Amino acid sequence: MKIAVLTSGGDAPGMNAAIRAVVRTALSYGMEAYGVYDGYKGLVENKIKKLERNDVGQILNRGGTILGSSRLKEFTDPAVRQIGIDNLRSFGIDSLVTIGGDGTYRGALALSRMGMPCIALPGTIDNDVSSTEYTIGFFTALDTAIDAIDKLRDTSFSHQRCTVVEVMGRNCGDLAIFSGIACGAEIVVTKDTGFDKEEIFRQVHLAKEIGKRHLVIVVAENIIDVTKLAAEIQERSEYEARASVLGYIQRGGTPSSFDRILASKMGSYAVEIIRQGYGGRAVFAKSLDVGHRSLEEALTMEIKPSDLYRYLSRLN
Repeated sequence: MKIAVLTSGGDAPGMNAAIRAVVRTALSYGMEAYGVYDGYKGLVENKIKKLERNDVGQILNRGGTILGSSRLKEFTDPAVRQIGIDNLRSFGIDSLVTIGGDGTYRGALALSRMGMPCIALPGTIDNDVSSTEYTIGFFTALDTAIDAIDKLRDTSFSHQRCTVVEVMGRNCGDLAIFSGIACGAEIVVTKDTGFDKEEIFRQVHLAKEIGKRHLVIVVAENIIDVTKLAAEIQERSEYEARASVLGYIQRGGTPSSFDRILASKMGSYAVEIIRQGYGGRAVFAKSLDVGHRSLEEALTMEIKPSDLYRYLSRLN
């Protein structure tokens, strides 16, 4: 049996650990392992290479993905996908493991329906794959956000400031709510909490009245221009206010212990279920337990807000 692995979409810390686990588990069973470089784009361009144990050595602690990644809009075309399948079959490859977010899942489902069995692993810092409790890369990005917010709080305290911090997450507020809880942010704004500008100003004024020297507001991306919000807070309150957008710094860095373990377990598990004859499946995590469900089900499940939302009002 021959197995290929690729990473697609935005990179996430821990992807290399998953690649390593897929390759070494496959080799331990006497299979051949192949890497597809630059995601679905590389699949179509036939950037496929056989991998040995040493090819995935010294990558467990590296961020990003050694296979590279990309996005390919043309992959929605069945004719383009067929080129990728033909390329895999030219190497005699039986199954493909894909690592990425919901776009990667859709590509894997489409390939599976066309006869190339795929197993999808959730790799994205946004934690926005609804079929799994946690995605590969989320906790590393969370640690990065926490470190940055902690440092911003030092300056915020020194200058009696209100600091408005935008974190990533796309359409999921988990990075905002988790980092807000972990950093003791006074206000957290996500699509699930809702954005009420007047309520924010009320809380800012209340913070000043009770003697808070500074406060931190964490905002999930795609909700409001944080620079404009900070300017308005400064205009309407007694706080000096500044905005910081953490941006792509959250994608990089050495993967955390949790992400290394989760990715390793998921990658090895993907090979196990391929050996059992499965295809068109999505691997999911519940704490550190892993399982699999159909890609169709994974792509139709609703993203549920973290239950940490209910603790916000109690902690501030």
